Amino acid sequence: MLTILIAITAQAASPHPSRATQIAHDGGRIASRPAEDVGAKKTQIPPVLQRAAVNPYSTTGTASCGQIRARVADLSAALGEDFQPGADTKENRAGKLAEAGGKSLVNGLVPFRSLVREISGAAPAQRRLNAAISAGHARRGFLRGVAMARKCRI
Repeated sequence: MLTILIAITAQAASPHPSRATQIAHDGGRIASRPAEDVGAKKTQIPPVLQRAAVNPYSTTGTASCGQIRARVADLSAALGEDFQPGADTKENRAGKLAEAGGKSLVNGLVPFRSLVREISGAAPAQRRLNAAISAGHARRGFLRGVAMARKCRI
């Protein structure tokens, strides 16, 4: 029900189907939070982010511009697109309001949510995922720097 509400709101507020699709995806993610909170649904860390977390500044796999391009593409597949200079970011206000309402509603379903997340292992798993995402961003930035130093086109 919540996912449908968010998807309808997104489609009404957004002229871009990709935004509506993203918000519907976010709605599904929000609706599955209670399952994650109690440990019934596990979040997997993508292997590319696991490797980045080991050593984000390793020069392994940077022998050629093609290798660097491939590594950056792998990271972008896991992390989403990188920042683009001069890109104009517009927020979908209706989508953000629907997301905030959905989070408030779903978060209220699990009493003592933060304690439950610690006991179930969901909170430590989220911290590991967040650390891997940060390492992935650092790795991608490092690879872009190596590419620039070598005058590679990415």
